[in-house]
Amino acid sequence: MPKLHTPTNGPLVVVLVYDGLCTFEFGIACEVFGLSRPELGPDWYRFASAAIEPGPLRAHGHLTVSSDGGMELIDQADLVVVPGWRGVDEPVPPELCERLRAAYRRGARLVSLCSGAFVLAATGLLNGAKAATHWRYAEALRCAYPSISVDESSLYHIHERLFTAAGSAAGIDLLIEIVRQDFGPSAANSVARRLVMPAHRNGGQAQFLERPVAIRPGTEIGPILDQVRNDLSANWTIRRMADLCCMSERTFIRRFTEATGSAPGEWLANERLEAAKQLLCQGEVAMEEVARGAGFASAHTLRHHFRKQLGISPTTFRSRFVKTSGSP
Repeated sequence: MPKLHTPTNGPLVVVLVYDGLCTFEFGIACEVFGLSRPELGPDWYRFASAAIEPGPLRAHGHLTVSSDGGMELIDQADLVVVPGWRGVDEPVPPELCERLRAAYRRGARLVSLCSGAFVLAATGLLNGAKAATHWRYAEALRCAYPSISVDESSLYHIHERLFTAAGSAAGIDLLIEIVRQDFGPSAANSVARRLVMPAHRNGGQAQFLERPVAIRPGTEIGPILDQVRNDLSANWTIRRMADLCCMSERTFIRRFTEATGSAPGEWLANERLEAAKQLLCQGEVAMEEVARGAGFASAHTLRHHFRKQLGISPTTFRSRFVKTSGSP
């Protein structure tokens, strides 16, 4: 066993190193688990890196990296982190798959960041489970492993002892959530502050990924989107929006869906939901006022959309956010 970077007694975190290493994903794993944090006590994580193949191992940014050992370190790990992968079509070494499966069988947790989900997928452990990855790779993961339910709406997803994060920075959210599970919210907040991360993005709050609307060049939809967003409380019907775009309803629906990827009603409900979340986070605004401000007919309708889309009530969302954002 190599000399570890952290003289502590806690869980052993092993981060994989490979040729073509994703530098950012490896770096955030080192930042969260590998730094000395004496203020958090002697049971903090131990940390080691494991090369999955002989060197020299190159990382993005024209760096060459070395490791603390080879794949035998996986056999001792309490938590294994796969920091990205070198390509969605790149094969995963069979020995690595077997060691990861063996680690999982003995109780270790397996974590993938960004495209690292392809490595966990290759082990077969994600079959029948829900997993997150970067939105660029979601369709490729779905096609290559149809038995996996690819979650494109979350920053991360947890299935038993399998942890998968979406695009690069979402990995920080997942790693902080792991810290919260292992050491509690105070430790997670301490790590978040050191990373200069917003406290409300830590794992104590359900993750709701906000996505920009992709507008295809040459469409006439952009102006109406801005108009609706500026007045969400108005009565926006398809007929009204179509008239403002000088289109028939049928043409408007087709072009709207082509431009945004969503039907008008679905898009409007999501925009109103985002507006409601912002209002809820402003403080003790009455629920009926939040509903009216976001364009919902009533607090009952607001609660319905929250539960349908997010799985929680508006009150729960606000209590989680206020509690987290106010934490020291």
